[in-house]
Amino acid sequence: MLAKSAFTVIKEWLMVTLGILIYTLAWAVFLIPNNLVGGGVSGISSMIQYATQGTIQMGYSYFVLNAILIVAAVVILGMGFGAKTLYAIVLASLALRFLPGLIPPQIVQHLAIDNGKLLSVLMGGLMAGIGIGMSISNGGSTGGTDIIALIYTKYHNVSPGKVILFLDFVIILSSLVIPSYVADLDPETGAALLDAEGNALMHRMPFYDKVTTVLYGLILVTVNSNVLDLYISGSKQSVMLFILSREYDKIADAITQDLHRGVTVLDGKGWYTKHDMKVLMVITRKTDLNLLLRYIKQIDSHAFLSVSSVNGVYGKGFDTIKK
Repeated sequence: MLAKSAFTVIKEWLMVTLGILIYTLAWAVFLIPNNLVGGGVSGISSMIQYATQGTIQMGYSYFVLNAILIVAAVVILGMGFGAKTLYAIVLASLALRFLPGLIPPQIVQHLAIDNGKLLSVLMGGLMAGIGIGMSISNGGSTGGTDIIALIYTKYHNVSPGKVILFLDFVIILSSLVIPSYVADLDPETGAALLDAEGNALMHRMPFYDKVTTVLYGLILVTVNSNVLDLYISGSKQSVMLFILSREYDKIADAITQDLHRGVTVLDGKGWYTKHDMKVLMVITRKTDLNLLLRYIKQIDSHAFLSVSSVNGVYGKGFDTIKK
């Protein structure tokens, strides 16, 4: 039964990897081809790529900015970063650098450009939210403006969420003054026009297009944050179990010693049998439920159980009550 923990570790790393790949695919397929911007370090990196006409790829600036923020956090906050966070940042930087070149242009044209910017914003925000949610719920993080929020809130009595939201708005609005270049398109086919050397012909984006880009960016941040919240709240859902068994002491020991979850022993009485009994109450994450049920079945296959979902659990091992 304990061998399951090795599989859990491998699954978490795979989920972080898959989440980062989904996140970068959102940028490579839907957002970058439409010259869209978003919040956080990704938004800054995309504007650098647009302003330099692709000379500075998004993956490079994404890695450099995150590296600077991590060093600043270590110096100012003294906090360490887990291996999954560093792995997620490096993987995202590599994917943002090489993934756009691996995707066939026909797929990008059909999925993103032909369907317009609004659909691309919705699909990109959906995929990015799911990808970040998968990474965060399995111990990974993409760093970014979260680090700035932590540094700011150390010295100011402001919630990190408000700081992150403010930074996202500033980043998106700054795209109005930062030059952005887009490819010249063939009016008949919609394909990018190329020069004699095979490079795409570029022109500076008009100001009125920048205004619509800002609006799309605000929609992107809204979709992204809502999808992320839904994913995280679903992955953190907890369940409460009531367990009636003659082997209650063995089950309680297994849960506390092997699964490292708390158990409350209640006094009960079966009214039909008029026998006194012990009732175990356990609260655990929904993701741990199947493993817990296997433990109980192995100890007492005749145990009687009741499982119900709970909306919020606060305390050690779960969420904390924030001011």
